Amino acid sequence: MDVLRAANDRAAAGGRVVHLEVGQPSTPAPEPVRQAAAQALAVDRIGYTDALGLETVRRRIARHYQEYYRVDLDWRRVAITCGSSGGFVLAFLAAFDAGDRVVVGVPGYPAYRNILSALDVDVVILELDAATHFQPTPALLDELVRRTGRIDGLVVASPANPTGSMLDADSLGLLTAWCEDHGTRLISDEIYHRITFGTRAETALRFGRDAIIVNSFSKYYSMTGWRIGWLILPERLQRTVECLAQNLYISPPTLSQYGAARAFDCSDILDGHVARYAANRDILLDALPRAGFRRIAPANGAFYLYAEVAAEDPDSDTLSRRLLEERDVAITPGLDFDPDRGHRYVRFSYAGETAEMREAAARLIDWRERHNSV
Repeated sequence: MDVLRAANDRAAAGGRVVHLEVGQPSTPAPEPVRQAAAQALAVDRIGYTDALGLETVRRRIARHYQEYYRVDLDWRRVAITCGSSGGFVLAFLAAFDAGDRVVVGVPGYPAYRNILSALDVDVVILELDAATHFQPTPALLDELVRRTGRIDGLVVASPANPTGSMLDADSLGLLTAWCEDHGTRLISDEIYHRITFGTRAETALRFGRDAIIVNSFSKYYSMTGWRIGWLILPERLQRTVECLAQNLYISPPTLSQYGAARAFDCSDILDGHVARYAANRDILLDALPRAGFRRIAPANGAFYLYAEVAAEDPDSDTLSRRLLEERDVAITPGLDFDPDRGHRYVRFSYAGETAEMREAAARLIDWRERHNSV
C-alpha cells in the first residue's frame, strides 16, 4: 500500500504510471451482482443479518462446493465474513490461543504473520524456495518439529500470494493428513481459486473436515471493495465464530451479501477475466527475463509473478523506487512477503488490462537496456 500511495502521488503530479503493484482486478463486479445490490437497495431497509450471514447466501456457497468441487457441504458450516481479512481474524481467534505456535511459510502474504502476532500467537517461520515450488511439505514440517518443537497450526495458500505457486491434489492431501496426524489445525487460504492456468485448484475440504477454509469474493469474483468473504468451519467451531462475529462487527455487510448471491451465476464473465490474466501472464513471462528478472517462481495461479532481482541491481525496495521514478512502473518489493530474503525479490501483479501489461513490458525492457548501456 505504501507503493500504491507513492504511485498515486506520482500520477497526481502528471506521471503516466502503470500499476503492477496491487493485487486487485481492474474490472468491476459483474453486472448481475450490481443489479442485485441495486434492487435490494430499492426495496430492503438493509439492516443487520445473522452474524454468520444470510441463510440464502450460505446455502448458495454450500451448493457451489457441490457443483464445482463435488464436495457435499452442510450450509451451516458456512460463515459469511467481512472479506477474507475478517475471516482470518475470526479463524485465528477461534482456532488458537495466545502462545500457540502456528507455521507460516515465507515468502507469503504478510497479514497472516501480522494478525497472528497481534493475537499473541507465536509465528513460526518456514522458509520456502523453488525446491518445493514455494510450498510446505510434510518433510519440511517434520524437520521443523525436530528443530523447534510442536506445531499447533499451519497456514497454507494455493494459489499463493506472492508466488502464484500451487499445491496439487496429492500434495494438499498429504499436508492435510500430516496435520491430522500431528494435531495441527490447518488453515487453507483459497481466495485465488478459479484463477489458475492449466491446473485446477483443489480444496482442502475434500481431504478432511477439520481444516478451516478461507475464501473471498474479492479476486475471481472481482468484488474487492464489497468486503465480503466466507469461512468453511468444523462443526465444533461454528458457535465460537458466531459469537466472535457478533461481538466484533455484528454481521457482514448486508448489501454486499445480496450482490454476492448472484456472483456464482457469472462464470462466463469471470472466466473471461481469467483468460485475460493468462494473456497478461504470458506477456510478462516473455518480457521479464529480457528486463533482467530471470528467476521467477512457478506461477500456476493467482495473478502474480515473484521474481529475483538481478545480481547487479540494488535491493528490491531501491529498485522499486527507481522503476517508479525513472519509468513510471509501480511494482512491489519483496520485504513484506519475506523479511529476511525479500530484499532480493519483487512482485508483479498482472490483474490489470492487457494494454497496460504490454506498456509495462516495453518500459521495463527499455529501462534494462538503458542501464546496461551505461
